[in-house]
Amino acid sequence: MNSQKSRILTQSQLTIERLSRHKRAAAALALASAFGVVTAFAVAPGGDQLPASLHTVVEQLSIPSVAVLPGAEQGYLREERIQRGDTTASLLSRLGVTDKEAFEFLRTNPTAQAISRQLRPGKAVTARTTDAGELLALHFPVNGKDALIVVERTAGGLVAAEQAVALETRTALRAGEIRYSLFGATDAAGIPDSIATQLADIFGGDIDFHRDLRKGDRFSVVYEMLYQRGQPVRGGRILAAEFTNDQKTFQAYWYASDNVKTGGYYGADGKNLRKAFLRSPLEFSRVTSGFTSNRFHPVLNTWRAHKGVDYGAPIGTRVRSVADGTVEFAGRQGGYGNLLIVRHHGAYTTAYAHLNGFAPGMRKGARVAQGDTIGYVGQTGLASGPHLHYEFRVRDQQVNPLAVTLPSAPPLGPADASRFQAATEALRTQLQLARESSGAVLAME
Repeated sequence: MNSQKSRILTQSQLTIERLSRHKRAAAALALASAFGVVTAFAVAPGGDQLPASLHTVVEQLSIPSVAVLPGAEQGYLREERIQRGDTTASLLSRLGVTDKEAFEFLRTNPTAQAISRQLRPGKAVTARTTDAGELLALHFPVNGKDALIVVERTAGGLVAAEQAVALETRTALRAGEIRYSLFGATDAAGIPDSIATQLADIFGGDIDFHRDLRKGDRFSVVYEMLYQRGQPVRGGRILAAEFTNDQKTFQAYWYASDNVKTGGYYGADGKNLRKAFLRSPLEFSRVTSGFTSNRFHPVLNTWRAHKGVDYGAPIGTRVRSVADGTVEFAGRQGGYGNLLIVRHHGAYTTAYAHLNGFAPGMRKGARVAQGDTIGYVGQTGLASGPHLHYEFRVRDQQVNPLAVTLPSAPPLGPADASRFQAATEALRTQLQLARESSGAVLAME
C-alpha cells in the first residue's frame, strides 16, 4: 500500500513539473513577438492531497527581439546589440539575415563598407527581413556622428546612404564629490567626460584644476543628454553648474542673449564668467616646473631663470589658445624648438614651446579663437622630456600666468540682466535639486 502511494505521489509531482514547463513555454511564445525579452511566471498548482508548498517561479528568457510587421511584404523587424568580437557576418546572422546578395553588397559598396569598421560593442542595429531571411532594410548608427548608414532594397536592388537622425534631448541632474580627481568624481557620478571637460572650462578662470582641487570639494550640474530611440548617445551642453572649491562656491548659468548668436555662462548675479584668457593652455595636466628667477636647467645643467610654466603631458596632447588672437610666429626657434606665439588684444602675447607640431592652418597672420587647438605637446628644442613650455607676456615681458589677474569679458547689459534672471529661474530650482540629490542620478524629460 505504501509503495502504491509513493508511485501515485511521484506521478503527481511529474505531472506538476510538466504543467509548469508547458505554462512557461506558452507564456514565452505568447509574448515573444510583442516584447522580445519575456518574463514568464509559473505557479505549481496546489492540492489538498499532495504535501507540496506553493512557489512562484520567475525566469528571464533570452529571446531575440522580433516584431512581425503588418503585410507579408514588410517582413520581420529585429534589433540586436553588437557584441565583442562580432563580425558583419555574425551580426547579420543574429539579425536573421541569410541573404548572399546582401553580404556581398555590404562587402563591396563604398558606403556600406564602413559598417565592418565600426562594430563597436553595445551599439544597437536593426534589420528588416522577409521570412526567408532576405534583407529589406538595415539601420546602422555611425560612430561619432548623429547619423545612420541605411541600407534598403529597392526595385533596382540594394542601395546605401548615410542619413542624419534627430536626437531627443533630456535634462540630467547630478552631483558629486572630489576624492582624488575631477574625472574620477564625475565617473563615479555617471557624468560623461565631455560634461566634465565643460565643467573645468566654465570654472577654469576661477579654479585652477591642476592644483586648486581639494578632497571634499563638491559640484552639482544640470546638463543636456542626447538620446536616440531611448538610448543615450552623448552629453550635450551644461545648462547650470555649481562648484564648491576650498569652501568657496561658484555658480554658472547658460544664457543666450537676443543680441548675440551664441550664448555664454554667467554667475547668479549676471557677471560674465568667460575670462579674456584661459588659465591654462591644456585641459588637464600637471605643472612640472613653475615660474621662477632661479632654476636648475635639466639639459644645460646650469642655474638660470625660468620665465614660464611647464606642463607635463604625453606627446600629441592638444594645446589650445588661451584667448582670441592672431598668430605672430609659428616655426623653429633655438631652445624653444617648435614655437608658436599668439598676439592678443592690448599688450598681451602668449608663447607655446617644444611643440611636436602645429595644428593645420597655423601660420603667421592666422586668426585663432579661445580654446582652438593650435599645436601638440612634444619634446623639441632643449627639453628633457615631453611637455609644454607656456609663457604669458605683457608688453613682451614674461609674467607668471598662474598669478596674474586675468580680465573678464563684458557683463550683461541692463536689458539682458532682467531677462537673465527670468530665464534662469527654472535652472536655479534644478540646480538645487541636483545639490540635494547627494550623488543620486535624476533625469527629467
